[in-house]
Amino acid sequence: MFALSLRQRRRVLWAALISDAVFPLAITGSTAVVPDVTAQLPGADALGPWIVLAYNGLFAAALLLAGATADRMARTRFFAVGNLVVAATGALSALAPDLVSLVALRAIAGVGAAMCAAGGSSMILAVYPPEERRRVYGYAGAVLGSSLALGPIVAQALMAVGGWPLVFVAPGAVAAIAALATFGLPGLRSPEVPADFDLAGAVLFGVTIAAVVSALGLGFGAGVPWWGPGGLILIAVAGATWLVRVERRASDPAIPVDLLRIPAYRAYAVATGAFMGMLVVGLTVLPQLGSVQGMGPGEAAIMLSLLTLPSTVLPLLAARLARRLARQLVTTALSACTVTAVILQVTNHPASLLVAAGVVGLCLGLTEGVPDGQALKYVPSQRGGAGAALFSTARMSLETVTLAAATGVMAALGPSSGMAVAGAVCLTAALIVRRAVPSRDV
Repeated sequence: MFALSLRQRRRVLWAALISDAVFPLAITGSTAVVPDVTAQLPGADALGPWIVLAYNGLFAAALLLAGATADRMARTRFFAVGNLVVAATGALSALAPDLVSLVALRAIAGVGAAMCAAGGSSMILAVYPPEERRRVYGYAGAVLGSSLALGPIVAQALMAVGGWPLVFVAPGAVAAIAALATFGLPGLRSPEVPADFDLAGAVLFGVTIAAVVSALGLGFGAGVPWWGPGGLILIAVAGATWLVRVERRASDPAIPVDLLRIPAYRAYAVATGAFMGMLVVGLTVLPQLGSVQGMGPGEAAIMLSLLTLPSTVLPLLAARLARRLARQLVTTALSACTVTAVILQVTNHPASLLVAAGVVGLCLGLTEGVPDGQALKYVPSQRGGAGAALFSTARMSLETVTLAAATGVMAALGPSSGMAVAGAVCLTAALIVRRAVPSRDV
């Protein structure tokens, strides 16, 4: 732990929170502009989805390497560099001459975003003791939830004002502010840094995750050549096989498997992935069900608001409740999501859709940031970047797999079956948390 003044600790927190607001906006914004960018920039239309996939894939691929690196360097400097990368690529994306250049810039931006996420968590864990992290992650949950809920609205407003280039510039400007917020802060470099660094393991892990995320993002739908996702899956299998061999021989493995041996850490990682899977599936399924039932634009807007807005106002309350009821809060919310998914299998009346959106939104809002704070209290401060990166990687992986599985099932059985998949994941996560986490998880 680093002993900083109260003002310096607050600056560290503010910098991390400002940076946290960028990632959801970058995802929702780039998703919204794909049609316009594809129509206006020269290049094959097939490159359009890669504006999003390149960012997501490289973010997931670089996260563990960024976390391990952040713990070995001056944390605030590493964090600032990541934000400057995001800022620079945002500005250059607005000037991209073609789709190939834009996709390349989005891939670099994904690496920068991984540096921001890992560096921010590493800073927080280095200056805030375990007993204060629930409150800190309550703030982070509020910021992430608000950015996720308001991201589509902000993206549409930016497009209306300045077209698609502004959608890339705006998150970059926010990232630049986060970098400036660290100016004058101590570097926060650990005095004792392990000499060995498992670079090969970190790179192989990144290649494997990038291949998996890209393959799931492409899918095997119409218009996608089979050899695209098929080749990526083969790369992922080869990377994973080689990774196992490298990690067995490494004196200090890149993947902190000792953290995965902690039951509560592992269980909370599964829980947060299940919650995010329920959210992304809900954002896809509920509008489809509403359209089938003749739900008008006003009702659809209310439904999506019920699903997302609780995450903007409830995380701070969730942080308070988590002081004594974290395990119960998480398991109850996961169980409620499961029951809601089951109910949607027997009825999809517009009123039931609104209630389902409200229940799921309430569950997400009351648990936003809670699993993160509970899991990371088991991580030593000097390994904060690696611990947070591994946690985020597990969450993103489960979220992506849940969405991919739900999409495949929906193609065969209809929209409501997608919620059944997400509900099954939530039920599994609830059982894991109930079994692995002590009843007095304080």
